[in-house]
Amino acid sequence: MSTDMWAAPIDEQQPSGPSAFEAERIIAASAMARPDLIDELAAEFDPADIQDDRYRWVWSAVDEIRQTLSNSEIRWQAVDRQLQAWRATGYMPIVPLALDQLARLYDEAQTSHSAAAYYAAQITEASIARRYLALGADISVRARSAGFNPETDIAAAQDALDNLVRNDEASTPSLVGDIIGGALERAITKPTNEDRIPTGFADMDALFSGGFAPGQLVVVAARPAIGKSTLGLGLARAAGIKHDIPTLFESLEMGEDELANSVLSAEARIPLHHIKQGIVDDAGMARAARITPKIAAAPLYLNDCSNLSLPILRGRVRHMIRTVGLRLVIVDYLQLMQAPKAENRQAEVSKLTRGLKLMAKEFGITVVVLAQLNRGPEQRTDKRPQVSDLRESGAIEQDADMVILLHREDAYDKESARAGEADFIVGKHRGGPTGTITTAAQLHYAQFVDMAGVG
Repeated sequence: MSTDMWAAPIDEQQPSGPSAFEAERIIAASAMARPDLIDELAAEFDPADIQDDRYRWVWSAVDEIRQTLSNSEIRWQAVDRQLQAWRATGYMPIVPLALDQLARLYDEAQTSHSAAAYYAAQITEASIARRYLALGADISVRARSAGFNPETDIAAAQDALDNLVRNDEASTPSLVGDIIGGALERAITKPTNEDRIPTGFADMDALFSGGFAPGQLVVVAARPAIGKSTLGLGLARAAGIKHDIPTLFESLEMGEDELANSVLSAEARIPLHHIKQGIVDDAGMARAARITPKIAAAPLYLNDCSNLSLPILRGRVRHMIRTVGLRLVIVDYLQLMQAPKAENRQAEVSKLTRGLKLMAKEFGITVVVLAQLNRGPEQRTDKRPQVSDLRESGAIEQDADMVILLHREDAYDKESARAGEADFIVGKHRGGPTGTITTAAQLHYAQFVDMAGVG
């Protein structure tokens, strides 16, 4: 812009895109009259959102001067001296407001916090609107580009849109006295399905104080063919069908038909191979007829996606939170997801797990991700898995709030005295106890069940 424009009277500025010039004048004036507003508004207002550079420099001058002055106000003469000093050294590239303009500006000050916060909010909204328009223009350019890639470009646009409106209040420090009351209340209030997601296993729910909590990343890991997909789908059934908790199950291995077969087998107690062979008897079909309406009404969403990346998942989760109130996401399984580009595989997996954890925390949901173990268990005598057996274990273990290792002795020894049993080894539980939970493996019904429920 030309210096003539900057030298123009205050009211002759031409807005570029959505603007809040009146609010910008008032916020700059208010900073002069009450410099402590700079600190009071710091958590909710970014002065970089001030569109008119002249008012932004006034704000900066007040911020600079108040470091050495203890006065309750900084009058326009001091602001003018600071602006002219910056202008003389070349630090400030624009022509600042003149002394008489600063004097008139000072008269517009609003010294109450509520008034200043109101005008600061107007400035922030206008800035978001401008960025929104810029994003739309960028999307338009990308869409017309010969290198347009629907998968990556749309995902990038979704992330950019999410960043426009993301609430940063969660990062504002809280005084311990303001939040200790919540801890006292939680100390005498048992968790409910409103703030916990039951796992479907009594002992595991007891270990986890009622189930999984919002914001948690849970890793369920096993060697191939042990039953991690069956357990993952069981967690989804417990939440979605038994407790009406909106749940998304993302499968990178099984198709929708296979998933539906497994759900029907477990819920109606029909042998899975009978469903696959089409030889279910009348008794089985009667059980299926009784349970099907409950399955059909459940907020359980199954998706077979062989090409799943973190941006695609974030976009789907964001949409489902807004439309169906999604609370639980289960991904089968981690090593099949498309990882962000990095210098090595461990760094790629680290970005994946970190992204999943941030997604859980940001959206206030639980994310369960299934993962594959390396060959460590097969090289030990007792075959029991350990957290260190996780492929790329350092990255996964670091980000996970819980790590549940699935073990079946009869997978290695068909004559084992523990045939038909499965251990859920809780190898990591951030802020809680670990332990081993023994269940019954009814894989012919595509499920694991509490030992007390075997019959």
